[in-house]
Amino acid sequence: MQMIDLIPSALRPWAVALVLLAIAGAAAGGAWKVQDWRYGKALAEQAGQVDQAARKRAEDALVALAIEQAKRGALERRLQVNDETHYKELKDAKETQQRLSDGLATATVRLSVLLAAGSDRAGGDGLSATASARGVVHGPARSQLDPAHAQRIISITDAGDQGLIALAACQAYAKEVSTPK
Repeated sequence: MQMIDLIPSALRPWAVALVLLAIAGAAAGGAWKVQDWRYGKALAEQAGQVDQAARKRAEDALVALAIEQAKRGALERRLQVNDETHYKELKDAKETQQRLSDGLATATVRLSVLLAAGSDRAGGDGLSATASARGVVHGPARSQLDPAHAQRIISITDAGDQGLIALAACQAYAKEVSTPK
């Protein structure tokens, strides 16, 4: 006896429909599984592409950062060289000023000024401005400065020299920082 003979004839169409529905449901569930696998694979590929793009952007950013760090290091080295150069110039100017100041203090160095073209006398005593205990200097008429005044002139020129050296250092720094390399 077959299975269909066990079902009363009035219920047979319903039983066939129920079996067909069960088969269709199973097929639909399988289709959903296939659809899920396909979309899952597509989503996984898309996520992989996004990850690769993000990794590429991160690597590009790291390369750009390394380049900028190298540029900054080079700039810092150039600025260090400039600082050392200007420090040496300032130190040399101070040493020169100190030697000149010491020479004025010990009277080994004397400062003199040229007299005006029409004046050939240092004062009203009738002596030539160029006459000294050492001898006669041939050339334009000159007059020696008082050592205290000479010291003030040397300190003024020292301050001017230091200002010029500082200005040159600032200009070199500004040029170095503003010039792209």
